[in-house]
Amino acid sequence: MIKRSLRTLLAGCALAALAAGAAHAQAPAYPSQMIRILVGAPPGAPSDITARLFADRLSQRLHQNVIVENRPGVGTSLAAGLVAKADPDGYTLGVSPDTVVTVNPLVYPKLGFDARTELMNVSVLANFTQMLVCNPATGVKTAAELVARAKSHPMTYASGGAGVPGHLAAEMFLRRTGAEMQHIPYRGPAPATMSVLAGEADCGFLATPTVLPHVKEGKLVALAVSSAAPSPLAPQVPTLAQALQDPGLDISFRLVLQAPRNLPPAIAAELEQAADAIMKQPQVRARLQALDLVGVGSTHQAAEAQIRADTLRWEPLVRRLNLASS
Repeated sequence: MIKRSLRTLLAGCALAALAAGAAHAQAPAYPSQMIRILVGAPPGAPSDITARLFADRLSQRLHQNVIVENRPGVGTSLAAGLVAKADPDGYTLGVSPDTVVTVNPLVYPKLGFDARTELMNVSVLANFTQMLVCNPATGVKTAAELVARAKSHPMTYASGGAGVPGHLAAEMFLRRTGAEMQHIPYRGPAPATMSVLAGEADCGFLATPTVLPHVKEGKLVALAVSSAAPSPLAPQVPTLAQALQDPGLDISFRLVLQAPRNLPPAIAAELEQAADAIMKQPQVRARLQALDLVGVGSTHQAAEAQIRADTLRWEPLVRRLNLASS
């Protein structure tokens, strides 16, 4: 009886092992179906263009369809939330600015998901910066002149909304210099730019590709770029570090490839290797440069470390500004 039970048990184990092996053998290799990349910005925005460049090359590399879907809203967090709640199988990804993780959880406490614990930062695709511009009527032509004027006269600056890169860059600038300017938030960078052009706001940290044509026409004055390195689109414009004689000052932001947190390591490795190769392609870098973006492509570990460092930089500022919405 005991021998029969043992034989039955062994037979059952053997069948289970065979079934598991068969299931493993039948599991399709990644990717076996279409991949979606969600973007929290409208078509034509830098993050959208970056996502589409990446999607096109990723499709070629993986021999699978990769599509981009625009889901703007809530400071680009709407798309990120959908990615966070998706199945962690590598078929729903996102491209978001780093502020989705570093800032938005503090600005929008009722998002319904935690970007810091539910999203994996797979790779930093690109870095981007902001350009400090002022209306010519202000009379300021350098960042130092702006600091002096803001310390002696009431001045304003426009941004695309609370917690966006332009707002953060301006507040970091004011904190480092001791100057004061009133913030005028708008619903997006386009109306913010128009407000500076019209003189409704004196200045603003805004996207270089958006404001540079107006600078060339003399309708805006470029004072500095927020990155540590000069803008490839406007190399004659000094960096804030140069303009303020503040070595090491670098107010840069990232576009990050994201996935649900529990993405299998093998799929994460496949995607980070793809990002590293794609974002270093000369054609991709040249297209990004035209948008004032610098292609990166990083490992998952490097992306997570960068986001942690950026969170430590921005969180005290955001809390001091009390940006949380009700």
